[in-house]
Amino acid sequence: MTNSPPILFDRVRLRKRRARTAAQFTTHDFLLREAAASLADSMAHFNYAFPTIVELGSHTGQLADMLRKRQGTEHYIQCDLALEMLQQSKGMRIVADEEWLPFLDNSVDAVVSVGTLHWVNDLPGTLAQIYRMLKPDGLFLAILPGTETLRELRQVFAETDAARYDGISPRISPFLDIRDAGALLQRAGFALPVADSDLLTISYENLFALMHDLRGAAQQNMLQKPLQHFTPRRWFMDAANRYAEIFSDSENRISATVELITMTGWKPAENQQQPAKRGSGKISFLDALN
Repeated sequence: MTNSPPILFDRVRLRKRRARTAAQFTTHDFLLREAAASLADSMAHFNYAFPTIVELGSHTGQLADMLRKRQGTEHYIQCDLALEMLQQSKGMRIVADEEWLPFLDNSVDAVVSVGTLHWVNDLPGTLAQIYRMLKPDGLFLAILPGTETLRELRQVFAETDAARYDGISPRISPFLDIRDAGALLQRAGFALPVADSDLLTISYENLFALMHDLRGAAQQNMLQKPLQHFTPRRWFMDAANRYAEIFSDSENRISATVELITMTGWKPAENQQQPAKRGSGKISFLDALN
């Protein structure tokens, strides 16, 4: 009997796909840049200096371009699973696996990540490692896709499978549920944990344009267990027609939902702000309404 987490994702395949897409990644990074801008905006609200920042899953430098010149930043370290991704960027770079972080305890002031941690097999374990490497009062801030991401594609693939095969195949990787995000931060020991969610709607010409973007961004299905049968082109044509039938707009373009979950947590420190104790308020809620 083992307590090891289940191996859902094939990280060897993930590394190979990230390496393969690195050279042309910027032609498919619009969503990553959107998420990176959101994280950078969140960082701007913190009136703190973070001298040493580590980014996990830095891709080709989208977030680094926004944060490395932040006031008070002395060292910005980019980490990625694929060397080829890092070669497209500049500055301090380390080839590193998010499941095995090569940093000393209490050594960095902030850990940030965009669009990467959803591929980690043991997210609680990775969060525990991040917690250990942060200094007291250090910040963890990450954005990753939530369960609403690609909900239309998931539905269409399931319906197409049901119509053609006897059963449904796992064609889209699972994503984090917003209801679990805050609990995971608390479990890792973070103080002042916050999990927020934003929904975006993206339009594409058709299903094949959407899938082209997913491949270009190395965001295809990374499940460890492959499909048990070959998928013919006719299957994809049926899926494309079904998608257009259900989820097309007035301009005959299809819609795709993306949920971005922002996770924020701080490593506890003696001088850190504490949430007010329950029942410590001085003003009645009813009085405030009058």
